[in-house]
Amino acid sequence: MFNHIMVGSNDIERSKRFYDAVLGVLGAGQPHRNQAASGHQRLFYRHDGSTFCVSEPINGAPATAANGGTIGFKCGSPEQVQAFYEAALANGGTTAEDPPGLRNGPTGALYIAYVRDPDGHKLCALHRPA
Repeated sequence: MFNHIMVGSNDIERSKRFYDAVLGVLGAGQPHRNQAASGHQRLFYRHDGSTFCVSEPINGAPATAANGGTIGFKCGSPEQVQAFYEAALANGGTTAEDPPGLRNGPTGALYIAYVRDPDGHKLCALHRPA
């Protein structure tokens, strides 16, 4: 359904360190760095047919996190969820909600962790046990 997701950053180098670490846990390599015609820097992480982008806001206003928004990243195991969470905290992220663990959701059990990136965007790492 999705082609890409883009979030804004107020410090592209800080965001690169953070996303290199957490997306590296999922197997994403180094991002493609691009400079928009406006001169703003953007990062494009590609993995398994999806693209996650980080950009300095093109309009020049500060980047803000979506209130109520969450971006979920699929993980292959509870251990990968935990590694994502630990990489986030070690690279400028903060914990959000409860500690990582097994939770019951509307579609069944999930092993899940929530963090916020350095700009406040809420991220979720999740694994659906078989």
